[in-house]
Amino acid sequence: MTLAFSPKLLTNFVAHYVEVGPPAARLCYRIIEPAEYHLEISSTNWWDHHQKQYKFGFEASLPGQPNAWTASPRGTVFLLHGYGVAQFSMLPWAFRLAEAGWRCVLVDLRGHGKSTGRQIYFGIKETEDMSQLLDALARDKKLAEPVSAVGESYGAVLALRWKDVEPRVHSVVAIAPYANLSNTVMNIRQEYADWVPKVMVKAGLKQLPSVLHIPAAEFDTTTVLERKPVRALFVAGGEDKITPVKEVEYLRSLASPGSELIVVPGATHEGLTYYFPELAPAVLLWLAEDMGTTCIKHAPGCNRK
Repeated sequence: MTLAFSPKLLTNFVAHYVEVGPPAARLCYRIIEPAEYHLEISSTNWWDHHQKQYKFGFEASLPGQPNAWTASPRGTVFLLHGYGVAQFSMLPWAFRLAEAGWRCVLVDLRGHGKSTGRQIYFGIKETEDMSQLLDALARDKKLAEPVSAVGESYGAVLALRWKDVEPRVHSVVAIAPYANLSNTVMNIRQEYADWVPKVMVKAGLKQLPSVLHIPAAEFDTTTVLERKPVRALFVAGGEDKITPVKEVEYLRSLASPGSELIVVPGATHEGLTYYFPELAPAVLLWLAEDMGTTCIKHAPGCNRK
């Protein structure tokens, strides 16, 4: 999967930093204000060595022109990236949501991008990082309520965990969240690194609780939702082999009443986040609903459950 847009787009927005912890880390974040960015989206796909390849392209006009929401944002949306990438991966969503009136906050999670942090904690300690960032924005008068979180993969799990412990988080969109960390890591090995012996990966997973001083069950999203269900919009890809549809369906079954599930046929784990024609109408409606009690209508090309 190729994401085609200039990383220089990020440099148009000031990088801010906030100290969080413990454990101590310095988070890098950027704020995208509501404006008209003339976002243009394109996508192509082709076959290469019997594997389907995808390319998603994005263009935006900067600086953005003021729109009806620039002076009074509809709320604040935190955009949480997946494991091993950084805030740039959620920039297209920041432009799309900002055009619709939301102040968007792009974050490099601890241990990613320009943020520091010797270890990651798979969303467990990162919830406190996010709440401290929330506090900092409130102090700087940069927080417009209500607060929402949109995350992909690892970021989707963090969004669900954050909603579980942070009462200020109003709405959550979880794109391809994993249910069980160990299963997901083994799926990643199967898809991208099958040359690594299974026994080696399993041994590493077995040591993870003692290394991070966290009980094994706490790494699983199922544990979080079983303990305290939260309401969220879940998104799954029909061809996702990392977090298959059945896993996301199971998380939806554990969530609070009013939660929704959208399945995008043909979408892989890597590409799912960028299926804008299929996802944007539903995500925009979800964020716009005050109490979230109205069911989401079928978005084009999607199956809602």
